[in-house]
Amino acid sequence: MSEDNRNLEALLDAAIASDEDGLLEEPTKKHKLTREDRLGQGFLEIAKFYRTHGRRPSPHTHDIAERRLGARLDGFLADEVRADAVADLDDFGLLDPESAPKNVDELLAHDDLDLLGGDDDIFDLTTLPARIVTDKDVEVAKRKKARDFRQFENLFKIKHAELATGEAILRNFSGVSTIRQGSFFVLGGVMLFVSEVGERDYKMSGGSSRPRERLRVIFENGTESSMYRTSLAIRLAEQNGRAVVPADHVLSLDELGDADIETGHIYVLRSLSTDPQIAGLEHLHKIGFSTTPVSQRIKNAINEPTYLMAPVEVVADYRVYNVRPSALERLIHRIFSDVRLNLSQVGPNGEIYNPSEWFIVPIDAIDQAIEMTVNGDITDFTYDPTTQTFIYRGSGGDRG
Repeated sequence: MSEDNRNLEALLDAAIASDEDGLLEEPTKKHKLTREDRLGQGFLEIAKFYRTHGRRPSPHTHDIAERRLGARLDGFLADEVRADAVADLDDFGLLDPESAPKNVDELLAHDDLDLLGGDDDIFDLTTLPARIVTDKDVEVAKRKKARDFRQFENLFKIKHAELATGEAILRNFSGVSTIRQGSFFVLGGVMLFVSEVGERDYKMSGGSSRPRERLRVIFENGTESSMYRTSLAIRLAEQNGRAVVPADHVLSLDELGDADIETGHIYVLRSLSTDPQIAGLEHLHKIGFSTTPVSQRIKNAINEPTYLMAPVEVVADYRVYNVRPSALERLIHRIFSDVRLNLSQVGPNGEIYNPSEWFIVPIDAIDQAIEMTVNGDITDFTYDPTTQTFIYRGSGGDRG
């Protein structure tokens, strides 16, 4: 062996010996994706979209990336085998059967994964659904004429009259458990009435059993639907649906079960301070509890750091029945912890105080949080300070 070859070998040996990062190692053979891998990868992209935007991707939008994901989701919804294969990845209830394509032609048009064909790449964007169907078309196709609508017609007239007189108001939809027999909601500008709630049954999906109840929903336009409770909840959440509720800020006995003992108040205050650093904060509210009338509690507000040493205005006063107001208050404070006011003040005694019950949050969001806390749905949502809305994160805790 020549001297040059020996030197080259020595250099190579030295380079390999010093290769702590493995840059000179032979690359491992890339794992070939299986059908299950592709299904999971495709579904996780849909879940990522939902986590980011707080809604399902639409297959009818002009945004190509979202349209592709929406069409892909329709493909999962139309095929129970494929849906079951990714059910364990479904943290947001995206595999709801009510949203499935209506026929095989629609499924084929939306098969952007090409799982009904060959083994082409799932990221091929050359075949997108050509026909755009409006949301109105989709809704009408899922409803049918209510033959006994006459017996419900007067209920809608009464509810509209209550809204006109102020006896009833529209509130943000606050969770699936508020969908009960006799409830009224507004979805897509149309009022609906939950006429019946069927017996609970269970559907096996992804190796687990999921409870569901089918509803009879009557719409004021004379149509009806037999959607599942969770399906209606998803649509109300996605389309900013509203609940028709009594006008006063009272947690009623109905909402609290069989309670009959008033245990206190949860109140919401607005500061009337002229301090620029306080007066300039929009949606600044104090959320507190009291076992005495709120008017009595705040009469010395100008001398108390907890009230920012300024007059306050009562924005809402919720009478609480059979629930410890202090526990309810702690839950509400935890929900809005990201928007808690960070402010220090010097009290009349010269000590520094950090008021902890003031939050920069709209009153509508506080209303919704209290309702969801009482009915137990709050664990399925997080509050987004940017959009000032609640984002559904799935049942059973934080998944997103």
